[in-house]
Amino acid sequence: MVQRLALLLSLSFFACSGGTEAKEPTTAPGHTQGDHRHGEHADKPGHGHGAHAPLGHRFEDADEWAKRFEDPERDAWQKPAEVVELMRIEPGMHIADIGAGTGYFLPLLSKAAGEEGSVVGLDIEKDMVRYMIERAEREGLGNVTARVVPTDDAELAPESTDRILIVDTWHHIPNRGAYTKKLATALRPKGSVIIVDFTMETHRGPPKAHRLSPESIVAELEAAGLQPEILSETLPDQFVIVGSRK
Repeated sequence: MVQRLALLLSLSFFACSGGTEAKEPTTAPGHTQGDHRHGEHADKPGHGHGAHAPLGHRFEDADEWAKRFEDPERDAWQKPAEVVELMRIEPGMHIADIGAGTGYFLPLLSKAAGEEGSVVGLDIEKDMVRYMIERAEREGLGNVTARVVPTDDAELAPESTDRILIVDTWHHIPNRGAYTKKLATALRPKGSVIIVDFTMETHRGPPKAHRLSPESIVAELEAAGLQPEILSETLPDQFVIVGSRK
């Protein structure tokens, strides 16, 4: 099942196209097309979001993939500092980064949450989680942990989380209706889910057939009982939507 899910998520920016719109993936050496993961790592350099992965490649060698995901050039279009600012994190909050990959956002999230807060990086790839754990130790991110999660559940306890970040991964989630309801249950009062994904117009990211319009995501958040809002931002290739607990 995990292998079949993976086939939707691995068409990506870095893994498949090196920066332009990805083409339909071919079978990766040693794996079937249904192997795993497009989400986080594929069409979004630097930010794994493999907690749901369907589309072509495995991302088992985190050290090798980190060369692409952590490329400084990504900062210019991903604008991580602006994304974190839009999350309105307050010191002491509990943050989850779903499909965190190599932990591209973890240092900024860690700083925003502060010593009294906590950040957890979630991913379906064991080696990505291993990389994040080592990164947290190496960079002194004392409030950061990481763990492996299945493709259909972030496994966040009810009312445990203030902010849930999902970057370049939402379009990879197979059953978003059920998944969104689980996220809504995990939110604390005034908590929110922040979704960053590719516009229909950009040359980055997955093929257009795999992309989602902001309006469709708004509808999914509303169906889960969240209050959606499309935020104003300056990201050249992506939109940002927040779904808040009412």
